[in-house]
Amino acid sequence: MSENYREALVRKKSEILTTGGVRPLAATMENNSRQGDMADQADGNNEVHIQLKLKQTDAKILQAIEEALARLEKGNFGICRDCGEPISAARLTAIPWTRVCITCKEKQNS
Repeated sequence: MSENYREALVRKKSEILTTGGVRPLAATMENNSRQGDMADQADGNNEVHIQLKLKQTDAKILQAIEEALARLEKGNFGICRDCGEPISAARLTAIPWTRVCITCKEKQNS
């Protein structure tokens, strides 16, 4: 069972590292430096901001994946960081890099 999670984690890590899911930031910034009216420039600024946010999100997911892989090695994968209870298989299948169970996640969001 843990091998399935390891495969999912490695697959997601590879996906982020190879494609990043977004265009390279340099290309986005180059497009933003072109001449245009105020609306075009504002749109370009928004695109750069969105691209930066996506890169930050990718970086956070990569860190969480590395931590999840380390937990697999240590044998404490699937245990909630906050309450110490097992994380449901459904949650781990959906988000194998998660650190907390759904109950603790809901508490964080409230």
